[in-house]
Order: sequence, then C-alpha cells, then structure tokens
Amino acid sequence: MSKKDALIQPDRGQSATTIHLVTKDSFEAWLKPLSAGQRASIKAQKFEAKPAQVAIVPDGDGWFAAGGVTDPEKLTSWCLAKLAEDLPEGTYRLNDGEPGAALHGWQAAQYKFTRYLKPDDEPTGPRILLSKQAKHLDDAIAEAEAENLVRDLVNTPAEDMGPAALEAECEKLAKAFDAKLKVVKGDALEKDYPMVHAVGRAAARHHAPRLMRLTWGDEKHPGLAIVGKGVCFDSGGLDVKSAAGMKLMKKDMGGAAHAIALARLVMNAKLPVRLHLLIPAVENAIAGNSFRPGDILNTRKGLTVEIGNTDAEGRLILGDALTRASEEKPDLIVDFATLTGAARVALGPDFPALMTRKDETAQALIDAGKACDDEPWRLPLPAAYAEWLKSDIADTNNTHFNGFAGASVAGLFLDKFVGAHDDGTPIDWAHFDTFAWRPSAKPGRPAGGAAYGLRATFHMLRARYAGK
Repeated sequence: MSKKDALIQPDRGQSATTIHLVTKDSFEAWLKPLSAGQRASIKAQKFEAKPAQVAIVPDGDGWFAAGGVTDPEKLTSWCLAKLAEDLPEGTYRLNDGEPGAALHGWQAAQYKFTRYLKPDDEPTGPRILLSKQAKHLDDAIAEAEAENLVRDLVNTPAEDMGPAALEAECEKLAKAFDAKLKVVKGDALEKDYPMVHAVGRAAARHHAPRLMRLTWGDEKHPGLAIVGKGVCFDSGGLDVKSAAGMKLMKKDMGGAAHAIALARLVMNAKLPVRLHLLIPAVENAIAGNSFRPGDILNTRKGLTVEIGNTDAEGRLILGDALTRASEEKPDLIVDFATLTGAARVALGPDFPALMTRKDETAQALIDAGKACDDEPWRLPLPAAYAEWLKSDIADTNNTHFNGFAGASVAGLFLDKFVGAHDDGTPIDWAHFDTFAWRPSAKPGRPAGGAAYGLRATFHMLRARYAGK
C-alpha cells in the first residue's frame, strides 16, 4: 500500500469530518450543548456511548460522528474499529487527542477478502483517519499490512494456497527485501528432511512438499529463526478426519502465514538480526504412498519417530525445520503452528497458547502482547509428561494416548528437536499454538483468517533487538 493510498495519513490540516469520542460517564455532559435536533437524531440512533456504538450527528449543512469508547485517554487497538467499519467513505480526524494504538484497528477493520468476488461485489471506498503522530504511521501501516497478509493467506482455499503458493510468497518476500531463498522439494527432501517428505509425499505433483529457507541480515548480528507450520490442507492422512474436522483445514498453514508476516515485519523494520525463516510446506493427503500409523520415520535430528497418529503431522514437519534452525545456533527461535485442538479447548480462539523454555522470554512476549492488545497465554512444558511420548520400538512417538494436556505434550515433542549452543546451553525458544481463525466477527476482526501472537512477537523482538 502506498502512503498516498494508506488508510491512516498525516494530518496537515486538510478537510475532514470530525469524530467525537464519548464515554457512558461523559455522555450526558456531552449532550447538553447540542441542539434539540441533534439530540433527537442521537436518540433515534439509540446511541448511548457504549463501547463500539456509532452515531452520525447533523451539524448545519454537514455532520460529525460520535463513537462510544471506554476511555478516550487510553485508546486500545480496537476501540475505533467499529467507526472504521460503519462510517461512510471519507476522511476523518478525532475532535480531541490522537488515535495512538487505535491506528491499528482503524486499518484492520476495513479488510475484505475479495479474491473470488466480482468487481461489483467489492467494498466501497476507504475511510481515512488523520493523525499528527507522523512518526508512528509507517509502523502502524506495516503492522496492519502484516495482519492482513495472514488473513489473505489463510482465507485462500487450499487448491490456490498449496505448497507452491507458499513458495511463491517466500519468493516475493525475498525479492522485496533482497533476501536469499533456497528451496528443497519433492523427493530431494527425503535425505535431509525425511519427516517433511514422509508427510507430504502422497500429495499430487503440483502440491509436492517442500522446505523454504530464507536468510537475511548481517552475519555479525544475533541469529533469529522464525519457523512456521505449512500444512496447506490436512485430511488427517490415513487416520482421516471427519467431514466437520476437515472443513477448515485450509487454515492449517496458518503458522506459515504468521511466520512469513513476522519475517516481513522484521525486515521492514531493519531489526539488527541475522534472520532465518523456515517454512516446511506439505499437503497431508491420502494415497497409496501415504505414511501409516505404526510407521517409524527417520528425522534430520537422527531420532526415530513412531507414528501413533497420522493426524499429528504438523509436529513432524516442524521437527525437521526446528532441527535445521537449531544448527545455526540462533539467539532465539520462534515457531507458529495451528498445532492442537487441545489449545483451543483450553483457551478458545482469541488467546494463542505460548510455550517457552525461559520464563523471561515468556514474560516479555506476554507484556508486549498486553501492550498491543494481542495477548498470548502461557502453557507449561512439564518434564513429567515427556514420558507419555515413549515408544517401545523408536526413540519417541509422535502422540500420546491418555487425552491429557495435548498442547503441552505436542510442545514437548517439538522440544526434542530444538537444540543447544556449543556450550550446552539450551537455545531460547518460543512456540505459539495458534488458531489462525476467527469463528465470529468482532469490531475490526472479521470472521475467517486471523493473526494471533503476531504483533506481540514483533513488539517483543523490536524491544529485544532494537531497544524500541
């Protein structure tokens, strides 16, 4: 998006419609100086200054808008989103104060997935918000574009967002930021990424498995590895899912979408890191050469894995990718994955489950998330549960069978593939088990593909590596 076309723009005194932000407590005082006709219009619209309420108030030959908020002095990411959704096309500015954090929701609220719509079905023109916080506008635009990229990738059906399409996204990213991209695909995966090959080999040729590895940055800077689960469609394999369970499986590459969007934010901000983005991309399909329950898979790590369930495939492809990321001895590894239903049962759709090796890393991510309205929720990695992955005939099983702590046990499986530094110190690692989907709309957050934990992670990384 060009600055000229941006939904938030610098306030240089240009003509704009005013927005008044009102709270329930200040509502009566705000009403008093208004005319009888204005008060009647507000009453007719049933506007009572409740959060997310919107009213259009006549004012001479024109009009102004009113929006209900909880606290106009502490605007959150989403408190202006309903205004951005409901107001007519045009340019706006706040009557008092600056939008601050609400710059994000103003943009995100105007997202529409239009790829398969006829031109006549596309949304009306933009609502532009003016702000004097010029130095923050570029950052706010970048974050909204990253969130909308996640939405676009996840919303796209699997036939059009298979492994080759994810590769194309990585190619665009590499070209945009002068990064290097290497891709291993098809049967060439079998030697170095055997679990990625095993999971993806049953797919049709045009959806052949692959692993994308993008590198960027100064070799002298601390290493940052970002890994994303790219299961472009998950049938469950031979342990096939039900029809209901398969319905949303186009979103099973949501981890890859988050990883690509986060890498874009990191490079756009020119963070002083040596970035290593890894996307294992597969379709977990059913064919005569599908991997089977009971098979023993080799891994890049050298461990052997007994397959207890072919529907626990995301952790397999992540295992090989995390091993490769660890070989660079990075300062930090972050992975995103739509990994377990257990995380959703525990936390619902809005809170991504976060697992880390270090308390300090978890707290930094939680604090960053609270500050930008993208809060993760930490789940444990209990060493006592690691025995549930025991196999009698291999180094580990890929799943457990007692039904307890599914998200944490999946995290413990991944932990086996995250390495250590040369001195034996475990590599700092954060794992997000995210839903990547919003089942019902909220202001600024339409139903469909969704980013959870993306902004929290970027804000933490910016503070960690750039001191911002």
